[in-house]
Amino acid sequence: MSQSQTTPTREVARRVFAGEFNDAGYTFKESEDERAPVYLLLPTGERANRVFLVGTLTEKEDVGEDNEYWRGRIVDPTGTFFVYAGQYQPEAASVLRDLEPPAYVSVVGKPRTFETDDGTVNVSVRPEAITEVDAETRDRWVVETAERTIDRIAAFDEEGNEYARMAREEYDPPVEEYRDAAIAALESLEETEGSDELDSEPTAGAGV
Repeated sequence: MSQSQTTPTREVARRVFAGEFNDAGYTFKESEDERAPVYLLLPTGERANRVFLVGTLTEKEDVGEDNEYWRGRIVDPTGTFFVYAGQYQPEAASVLRDLEPPAYVSVVGKPRTFETDDGTVNVSVRPEAITEVDAETRDRWVVETAERTIDRIAAFDEEGNEYARMAREEYDPPVEEYRDAAIAALESLEETEGSDELDSEPTAGAGV
């Protein structure tokens, strides 16, 4: 009982495709409290303190200097996520160290933004957990993420949708593009049925 009173409630991990995730870049807090959660504003009008993604780990590299710091490249049907795990994410770093690409993985983690010298904002994921999964799990994630994306777009113009209003101000997003991407992601599942997906999928994010 005491544990439930002292343990903070975890934020919902939002399902989002790489294409939309990489278009995000605006972060905000909803409280002046120093420990208040930081949210990434998704262009389809939702806040995300945590994200849940599934895709193909196509590359991994230890980019650390003094300590291990693993970077993983994870591809979904719309683009590429980059995840970074080091000494403060030991379990996730260990999984990245041991996995041999290509491999299907699921990741729960927190969005992180970094502004480059030219003002570009890059978005990545700091993983809380990385798990190797099968093709069926990946396919189910694509279907559910497409549904969530389309639901957010359907609610985008609803009165009182505060996060959609913020997204319109920060991004002026062409939200129909995200619906098209979600539909294309679903269609990609049909195209890869019966094929060796792990060999064919890495090209999905090659141009990103």
